[in-house]
Amino acid sequence: MEIQNFEVNGTYKNGNDWQPFTKEISAYNESLATEKIYTIIGSKHRLKRSYIKINGIRLINGE
Repeated sequence: MEIQNFEVNGTYKNGNDWQPFTKEISAYNESLATEKIYTIIGSKHRLKRSYIKINGIRLINGE
C-alpha cells in the first residue's frame, strides 16, 4: 500500500459562522484522510466532528 496525497476541502464552525478550509493530507486512502482531517481540525480548534463538514476529497497526482 502506498501513501497518497489528498486535497480536502470543507467548513468548520467558528463561533456563529462557518469557516472554509482546504488542507493537503498524506494518507493511504480516502477514509484515512477524512479521519486525519477530523483529528487535526478538531484538535486545533477544539471542535467535535459534528462541527466539521467535509465537502470534497480529491486525489493529488504526481507528488
